[in-house]
Amino acid sequence: MADAQVIPLRPEDGDRIPPVPEEPGWEESVIDVLAFARRRLLGDYQVDEFGFDEELTDEVLLRLIRPFYEKWFRVETIGAHNVPETGALLVANHSGTLPWDALMTTIAVHDHHPAERHLRMLGADLVFRMPVLGPLARKAGHTLACNPDAERLLTNGELVGVWPEGFKGIGKPFKDRYKLQRFGRGGFVSAALRTGAPIIPCAIVGAEEIYPKLADLKPLARLLGLPYFPVTPLFPHFGPLGAVPLPSKWYIEFGEPIETSGYPEGAADDPMLVFSLSDQVREIIQQTLYRLLSQRTNVFLG
Repeated sequence: MADAQVIPLRPEDGDRIPPVPEEPGWEESVIDVLAFARRRLLGDYQVDEFGFDEELTDEVLLRLIRPFYEKWFRVETIGAHNVPETGALLVANHSGTLPWDALMTTIAVHDHHPAERHLRMLGADLVFRMPVLGPLARKAGHTLACNPDAERLLTNGELVGVWPEGFKGIGKPFKDRYKLQRFGRGGFVSAALRTGAPIIPCAIVGAEEIYPKLADLKPLARLLGLPYFPVTPLFPHFGPLGAVPLPSKWYIEFGEPIETSGYPEGAADDPMLVFSLSDQVREIIQQTLYRLLSQRTNVFLG
């Protein structure tokens, strides 16, 4: 039998296959960069009351950390549809010695949510006292971990991120990995109750392995004014090279929202209710971590 003849598609035969759009060339990229630089020099950009510079965040800060998300940690994001487009409080576990988990969650929310939401994180005082990191954190839209700021952001419809374990979580030893620490006094729950914002539990797997913390040089930490000074298999023995995070495989899962709008006025002042909701969020995150870990077969391959 002769081979079938392939007849090219003609306009009258039906819809033609649309041409594949070309990638922008280097000329367009240079023009965009120059236009961005011009706007910065002329002050032709906006910041909100917290100092959030959306253009700088999208065009510079997120682009700098996105390769780590996509290529280094190969993050898989699950349940981004659970994050609403209204004001909400995202609560996540904290780990990894340095806060890479917060940065990766920022990319996960922005790149996988239909509205490309910006995560407005609540950070410790230490972050905003640091010479370069503090101003950059402000430019990225983050602010101090205090209820008044959290409530203002939630009332404005922002997505607010909080890591209630704080330094107890991020600085815990490797032997305690994926065991959640105390969630403080539940201040984040009070902020959600006062504004009626839903709480989104977020579980992060992979950050515990980037800098396995074996010991803490407490005298040196006190001398430098740090909450801890970690000793890992590579740091400080290999100097700056030891500060490169190990390329573990990450998973970030956003759980179903916990609604707070149905509680009566004054519920935020009920310590038992605040503790109960805080414990509920903590338990959801812990169980999600156990489930994700049970599905993972290899720290670096997933």
